[in-house]
Amino acid sequence: MNPPYLNSSLPPETRANDLLTRMTLHEKAGQMLQLDAQGDLPDLVSNKGAGSLLHINGDRSREAMELAAKTRLGIPILIGDDCIHGHSFWPGATIFPTQLAQACSWNEDLIEAAARVTAREVCGTGVHWTFSPVLCLTRDLRWGRVGETFGEDPFLISRFGTAMIRGYQGRGLDDPDAILATAKHFAGYSETLGGRDASEADISPRKLRSYFLPPFEAAAKNGCMSFMVGYQSMEGRPSSANPWLLKSVLKEEWGFEGILVTDWNNVGNLVTDQKIAADITEAAVIAVRSGNDLIMATPAFLEGAVDAVEHGMLAEAEIDEVVYRILLLKFRMGLFENPRAPDETRRSLIGCEAHRQTNLELTRESIVLLQNQNQTLPLPSDKPLNIALIGPNADNAQIHLGDWAGASGQMDPVKHAQPRACTVTILDGLKQHAPASWTVNHAPGCRVTDAGDDLLAPALQLAAEADVIVAVAGDELHLVGEYKSTGTLELQGGQIRMLEALAGLGKPLVLILLHSKPNVLPACVHNADAILELFNPGMTGGQALAEVLAGAVNPSGRLPISVPYHVGQQPVYYSQVRGQHGDRYADITQAPHFAFGEGLSYTTFRLSELTAPPSSEVRNGEIHCEVTVTNTGERAGKCVVQLYLSDVVTSATWVQKELKEFQKPELEAGESKRLRFSLPVSACSIVNAEGERVVEPGEFEIELAQSSRDPDALRARFRVEAP
Repeated sequence: MNPPYLNSSLPPETRANDLLTRMTLHEKAGQMLQLDAQGDLPDLVSNKGAGSLLHINGDRSREAMELAAKTRLGIPILIGDDCIHGHSFWPGATIFPTQLAQACSWNEDLIEAAARVTAREVCGTGVHWTFSPVLCLTRDLRWGRVGETFGEDPFLISRFGTAMIRGYQGRGLDDPDAILATAKHFAGYSETLGGRDASEADISPRKLRSYFLPPFEAAAKNGCMSFMVGYQSMEGRPSSANPWLLKSVLKEEWGFEGILVTDWNNVGNLVTDQKIAADITEAAVIAVRSGNDLIMATPAFLEGAVDAVEHGMLAEAEIDEVVYRILLLKFRMGLFENPRAPDETRRSLIGCEAHRQTNLELTRESIVLLQNQNQTLPLPSDKPLNIALIGPNADNAQIHLGDWAGASGQMDPVKHAQPRACTVTILDGLKQHAPASWTVNHAPGCRVTDAGDDLLAPALQLAAEADVIVAVAGDELHLVGEYKSTGTLELQGGQIRMLEALAGLGKPLVLILLHSKPNVLPACVHNADAILELFNPGMTGGQALAEVLAGAVNPSGRLPISVPYHVGQQPVYYSQVRGQHGDRYADITQAPHFAFGEGLSYTTFRLSELTAPPSSEVRNGEIHCEVTVTNTGERAGKCVVQLYLSDVVTSATWVQKELKEFQKPELEAGESKRLRFSLPVSACSIVNAEGERVVEPGEFEIELAQSSRDPDALRARFRVEAP
């Protein structure tokens, strides 16, 4: 007869407990391993008994599952991978804009739809789990991983993160078309010293609760079943050695029932880098007692954990508590009955036209028009136009895809590069999707890695003969990502010299920004006729841009992040804490070049008739207000109406204002819509000096605006009375 753990009619809890009693210490510790599957699979699965693998898909996933089925107890393997903004390393998969670019859409529905597409493409290749979304809060733009975030605002991150989680996880754990989401990096990883990756994060528990934890709390309470721990340390404790954060807050206070995975070799780093453990045995004890469940890319943990139990440094019951969580998740996912092996039928969806269309819709809404002098854009589509497309990134497919995709290096770039034909670069887009009356000539003009002086003269000749110059500037992958923070935000190589020369021609100049994170712009383009922000727009970026330039698409993106004039302005995010002396540096403004929430359209909008929240509703725990938005231009468009809230007097210092809600209505030319905003009174909370999130009675100001620094913002005050 089959043992109880193989009886699918029994509750998952009963099955997990039964299986746990049958396991040896070695098997238990093996279940805690998540190992890099680019190694020897029989050793990883059959000998070490790894409970999870990463960097594996397709036929090798099937092989790993078959090896796991042949082990003594036949415990299925849990396979995860970096499917960050698409099935990142599967050739031909749908690669979406990066998270920062997606956030520019201010469209939760499209972000959820993109994650749903990714889940459908991933689940057919033998992968159960994606290490996404990133819920880190961008602070210092020098940090190399800014492009992986949703920007600088905790509320926006929470909304977009939960939308992505819904898309990944579908109907639930046993949904065969879904994958596990991962909220990362828990927590405070992005609060760096000098922008340096994984440096000590100077964050108090109060500061964590104020700004960094809310997106993670939203993820936990919206059913995210996996969290990943950050690399950094805080107040002397590496993240993987912080029981207050991992156990007290996440598992006890928030009731998180999923699994907690370390980042790459975090436990080994306790010995080699952070040096708070003398050896792997001591590190294993710290990791288990701090609340980690799966140990990523530290094979020696197996030996260390077994050694710790055998020498009385760790009770086997402490290992049991962790392994029970891992087994319970596998039972709840139904992996014992269906290990979700690669499926050719499901795999046929990868890169299909419907998925590509979802990608294109999101990319269109992710383009931000930052500047449009004298209505230069859209360019005339009904007459001949000679365009000089200049810049090293205009035909660079990989920078369109961004980091964590194609040949970005996290997996074998030869075997896993995205086929070139799948990506529509800016050059491709203008050649294939622009009006037939346009003539497009391209020259790189310079290099991003060095000056490339030999490339400038041919580009200037093309530009001198053109009606319009479209210049493309930005960065390359060697300047962004994990381990790759930058000491400056300036454009690199010969790009500044190229832009100065192009601006000097006196031709209409349209600047396209194609990069992982904001760059500061040289003075020569501050008065460019138009500036468009794309970040890394994914595989359909060139088509979406061509449609915007020609006016077929009206840009509706808004910045989820503030862009400085100078790197020395860091940090420049909008939600600064009140109380500093003055409002500028002695030698430069403190205001950003482009502010959070900003973005233009080919039409104009006006807000009017704001109604203050009625006192009776506030007393009942609700905040309601209404505002009218009118399209005052001559064509249809989408407006992002943003609601900010200020607590006028607080018991502890607090930010000037916070985004609390937004809507993105579409209006025909001349159309007006009455928008209603609803908030719980809990949205009026602060974290007080004792570290408690509370709503303090008093006066509040509500602001309805089209950006965080809209000069025409509407304001109204209301009171929250003591309970």
